[in-house]
Amino acid sequence: MSDYLNEISAFVCRCQFDDLSSIVVERTGEVMADSLAVIGVGAQEEEVRAMTERIVVPGGKQVTTLIGGGTQTEPLKAALINGMAGTFLELDEGNQFARGHPAIHVIPAALAVAEEMNLSGRELLTALVLGYEIAARIGIACKIRMSMHPHGTWGTVGAAVAVGKLMGYDEGAMREIINVSSSLGLATSRRTMLEGGLVRNVYAGVSGYMGILAHELVQSGFTGEADGLQTVFGTVVSDTFVPEEMTKDLGSRFEIARNYFKRHACCRYNHATLDALGDIIAKAPGGRLKPDEVAKVEVETYSLAAQLCDPNPENTLAGKFSIPFAVATFIVNGSTGVESFTPRAIQNPVARELAQRVTVSEDLELTAMMPDHRPSKVKVTLTNGTVLEAQTLTNKGDSEDPYTPEELREKYYELAERVWKREIAEAIYADAMNLEKLDNINEMTARMRQIG
Repeated sequence: MSDYLNEISAFVCRCQFDDLSSIVVERTGEVMADSLAVIGVGAQEEEVRAMTERIVVPGGKQVTTLIGGGTQTEPLKAALINGMAGTFLELDEGNQFARGHPAIHVIPAALAVAEEMNLSGRELLTALVLGYEIAARIGIACKIRMSMHPHGTWGTVGAAVAVGKLMGYDEGAMREIINVSSSLGLATSRRTMLEGGLVRNVYAGVSGYMGILAHELVQSGFTGEADGLQTVFGTVVSDTFVPEEMTKDLGSRFEIARNYFKRHACCRYNHATLDALGDIIAKAPGGRLKPDEVAKVEVETYSLAAQLCDPNPENTLAGKFSIPFAVATFIVNGSTGVESFTPRAIQNPVARELAQRVTVSEDLELTAMMPDHRPSKVKVTLTNGTVLEAQTLTNKGDSEDPYTPEELREKYYELAERVWKREIAEAIYADAMNLEKLDNINEMTARMRQIG
């Protein structure tokens, strides 16, 4: 057995709530509140509702909450549907160092198990931190192939770790669930997001499902490789896996405290461009740009963002992964929130025409700044010949330029009040921000079922 695997297994089993700093506890509360709101609104999407109706059978096992659905189902299905819903808006938090979104893989599985077992908020919070930690560290230790989407890969292991922690696993069982879950990830395609293939929104939900399934498999006697992490993430989905990254500063540096939050309702690769465009718009007369005054918009950015260059998205997901459309809908609507990426917004003829005047190209010098920076240069040329320019190095919301607690709270209520009445939204927010004070997590989930 690899030494690093022994070390992380022992750490997960040993770490308790009292070992977490106030910074980590507070950030985990913010991540929980943010995720619940994002999942709740995502659950209202037509496809999520249809899928829920198809697989949640009346009269079946009902012990875990479908966030934003007002009902309950069995843990496996709750993890699947809640994880799916949480990716529809493209507003779920992420971790730039892991190059992915740990929380939306871990929270649905952990919440479902904690709810079924009537566990405390402290137990849930600790499991979330540790599941997030191991998931993010795998993302840091490897470099997923460029043709793959990171959703549905190492997040599966994070979900399994959180479940194992909630179940009280010892070190041997924790190693086993890590190894078993490492083989339960998906062969994801990055092209699905660029083409608007909605199957991409299922990836994180499958990770949560598989995290719980891994527990059932281990308890049934199934085993994995001696070091599944190194095999899968060093030879299958990536050619590079650095075990030392799994244990570096373990216990003193928690990845959830280095996360980022999103306010633009689209792919994070768009955000640097939208932040720069926001600076331009803020300085324009009246704080707005009129579409018919814009002759062209030129965007130079890093490699991953430069791939988001399709000016003709066919659906909402494709629109969220299109810099030309994101730029156009921002100018047309004066916002990059949920309403700027609805089906109606995607088909807005003014935005679609304006997107044709937006060009995107890679700047190799900007690409070289990754992963520490996610830069973009934006130049807007008006029809009268005026040129407006701005540049950003990091995305607003990253650990280098974080949103304030007030800004995060504002985002929460913007979303939550689409699902819950104000007083219920306030109670859920208080629960999320004070998880450690809940004797039973069902106190919070019962409130979440009071939708409308």
